Amino acid sequence: MALRRSGNLSCHIALVRMTYEKRVKPATSGVEREARLQKQRIEAEQALAERRQAEVAFRANYERLKAERRARDAAR
Repeated sequence: MALRRSGNLSCHIALVRMTYEKRVKPATSGVEREARLQKQRIEAEQALAERRQAEVAFRANYERLKAERRARDAAR
């Protein structure tokens, strides 16, 4: 093992043997693909429903605050 010095830092230089294994994902069956796609569709629909609920809540709060502001301005 060789030692290389750079300033007051020293590091070891070593040859590292790297092994690369061929990683092959097992093929998914049609049933598994359909199940995964169905799960993705359900999750997407749930996310859209949550987004719509958040948008409705935001809009309602916005309108309420706007009405309060107009009422304050009218009271002046």
